[in-house]
Amino acid sequence: MRSSNPVFSRRGFSRSGGYAGFGAAPQAGNPVAGQGNPYAQTQAPTNPYAAGDQQNLTPEQLQQMYGAPPAGPLQTGRMTMDDVVMRTGMTLGTVIVAAAVAWIAQLPVGVGFGAALVAMVLGLVQAFKRTASPALIMGYALFEGLFLGVISQVYNDRWSGIPMQAVLGTMAVFVGVLVAYKTRLIRVNARFQRFVLAAAIGFVLLMAVNLLFAAIGGGDGLGFRSGGLGIVFGLVGVVLGAAFLAMDFKQIEDGVQYGAPREESWLAAFGLTLSLVWIYLELLRLISIFRD
Repeated sequence: MRSSNPVFSRRGFSRSGGYAGFGAAPQAGNPVAGQGNPYAQTQAPTNPYAAGDQQNLTPEQLQQMYGAPPAGPLQTGRMTMDDVVMRTGMTLGTVIVAAAVAWIAQLPVGVGFGAALVAMVLGLVQAFKRTASPALIMGYALFEGLFLGVISQVYNDRWSGIPMQAVLGTMAVFVGVLVAYKTRLIRVNARFQRFVLAAAIGFVLLMAVNLLFAAIGGGDGLGFRSGGLGIVFGLVGVVLGAAFLAMDFKQIEDGVQYGAPREESWLAAFGLTLSLVWIYLELLRLISIFRD
């Protein structure tokens, strides 16, 4: 499935190019008519679990089938929640360590923005690959962390303590979205995804236009990052980041439920890292406006 993040159109779990949110089971876990498992593969006629063969099974075969132990992750190589947690811990840990190194070393702002460009390139390369590349994902986390360390120090020099406030805010958004998703207050379906992607594309385009006007005319461009209008767009950015997280949770849930290959847990970690970085940067800007 394709990305829920408008910055990097990362490829997700479906090998056939389908979007898991569109062609997978709904959030509640009940299949919709006409929609199937995006990870389903053609099964051999001898497979007793194949739908076409179950009618021809003898009572002894049925008893053997239902008495057999379930296939575990080590046997099938399927993605588990533990895999996702471990890979996400690795990517986020790399981001945090790199950010701390950049902060302590007081890297120049130019180096930080150079690291951001490298991280963007690595993220785009991973987005267009059909398979997960741990080296690319960890490289993205490393350079993104260097950028975050530099930009956080810049904000901290002007508004003391603001990076920690943004970190706490990011954690609060993550927990809030996770609780809302688990309690079904947020239901990620095809309509939700289309709306979020359309809103995100419009948001990114407006920010690009604002940056262009700021580069040409100086100042704040069209004012989307300052004053009352900046607060509105900052809140919209945080809400979009929360929506990205909900879509990431849906992708992970589908991957575990449908037995995605274990290496796909790297893509899940990549998606979560992208969304959390997005939220953190938006909170940095938003809090700075309030503090200003």
